[in-house]
Formats: sequence, C-alpha cells, structure tokens
Amino acid sequence: MTVDQFPGATPSPEQARAELVATLNAIEDKLNVPKQVHRAKRRAIVQIATVKVERPAVFYAGVAGLAGAAGLAVWGIVRAIAR
Repeated sequence: MTVDQFPGATPSPEQARAELVATLNAIEDKLNVPKQVHRAKRRAIVQIATVKVERPAVFYAGVAGLAGAAGLAVWGIVRAIAR
C-alpha cells in the first residue's frame, strides 16, 4: 500500500523506510555497471546454449562466421604491419 492510494495520508515511518530502501536498491542495481555486465554475460551464455540445443545449424553457422571474421581481422592486421 502506498501513499498514492490514499491522497492526503501520511505514510508510517516503517512504510516510508521500506519504500526508500526499495528505491535505493533499484538505483544501485541500475548504476552498478559490473553487476549489469555480469547479468548480460549470463543472459548471453544462456541464449547461446539454447540456440546450440534448439537450432544447431544456426549455432554452427554463427561459429563459422565468427571464425571467418576473426581470420579476416588477423589477415588485415598482418597485411597492414607487413607493408
């Protein structure tokens, strides 16, 4: 129950404190970059594992594409250095 549900009502100190804690925790979660990176990494790992199981052809095509892109990048760097 929030104060917005009862216009003119004043929240109890416990309720105000609980809302403040919830708000501060939400702000901390949004601003904590390492935690956000960890969550994104975990989601990506789960998505990749799901694609590997459900659609192996797409997974292996992606792996081959990444390997080709990495090979082209190395080739381009070596060629630029060799000049």
